[in-house]
Amino acid sequence: MIARKEYNIGLFSCRFFDRFWRVVRSSLSMKTIHKIFFQDARDLKEIASESVDLIVTSPPYPMIAMWDDMFGSQNLEIQNALARGDGRQAYELMHNLLNPVWDELFRILKDGRFACINIGDATRKVKNDFCLYPNHAKILNYLIDIGFSALPDILWRKQTNAPNKFMGSGMLPAGAYVTLEHEYILIVRKGSKREFKTESEKKNRRESALFWEERNIWYSDVWTDIKGAKQSLSNAMSRWRSAAFPFDLAYRLINMYSVKGDVILDPFLGTGTTITAAMTSRRNSIGVEIDKSFQQTICPIARHIVDFSNDYLHDRLKRHFEFVKNRIQSSLPLKYTNRHYGCPVVTSQEQFISLDGLKAVQGRGDNIFEVIYSAKPLFLKYMVE
Repeated sequence: MIARKEYNIGLFSCRFFDRFWRVVRSSLSMKTIHKIFFQDARDLKEIASESVDLIVTSPPYPMIAMWDDMFGSQNLEIQNALARGDGRQAYELMHNLLNPVWDELFRILKDGRFACINIGDATRKVKNDFCLYPNHAKILNYLIDIGFSALPDILWRKQTNAPNKFMGSGMLPAGAYVTLEHEYILIVRKGSKREFKTESEKKNRRESALFWEERNIWYSDVWTDIKGAKQSLSNAMSRWRSAAFPFDLAYRLINMYSVKGDVILDPFLGTGTTITAAMTSRRNSIGVEIDKSFQQTICPIARHIVDFSNDYLHDRLKRHFEFVKNRIQSSLPLKYTNRHYGCPVVTSQEQFISLDGLKAVQGRGDNIFEVIYSAKPLFLKYMVE
């Protein structure tokens, strides 16, 4: 989160960090490196400028009551504002704590790369004043002011409320309020459009492509197929799959806005969802989390991620084959063939898609994980049979 509390965990020096990522880039392409920093996300001096390819994160939501203590512990004026019923002042002060994080993200992001920020607005009654606190607008305006270019955002409709839920006076006019059942995924870019110039870059981009039917759903501006859930799950991998910031959401964004081998950053790591999605996607990752107690949730990654990721990728391929079956039954065209799986695809851009199965995860000390991938595309034998 954003508390100014330090932990002695042996953080990399800038020089060592630069060398670390050069090793990652020059190592075998079938390995990725994942590093976790337990520290304040407002000061990321350990991460070199313009060294990150994609940011996927969900910060604490200002004016949501569960975050009051966290924000208030950083600035007592927030507690005072809430106590005297000044919600607007508390709202401003909470965002003033998040703004330095956005400054750091702009610094470390490469030109042409994206940041995807999941944020919800807040509805709240402070004293006698009930109103909406538009967190998404506040953050987006700040991002634009510091140099990001805004792109069309995504409405994530969580459907956590029953259809008959309402706020206010129910059936009586002029006193009821619509339910707040969606969150925003802000999409911003630093600089101009990313270019893929060398043949190896273009090849990697082709292998990182999406299936046609995935693209049609994933690039819609309204998502209704990803559900949020409570985080009180006992099983670690179930938590990653179904948390309030779900695995599916992080995995989708990573595959939409990066390619294999890229470096993904989450400055509000929490339970480690973004890192697990990066591992599954064969991306490198960095996670930053101020609360070291989350280490107990993140550490089981090494014990569970291989089976979890391979099952998840298997399901992704299985969904494609179901799509192919239905399309053939509907007499719709499938003009091309994927060269790795021998399966029909709709477009020429899908011919080289390759999903990489995980073989092992090794701890490298100091909160570093190395993931090793299979040299052959996942489930090739299964697809041929």
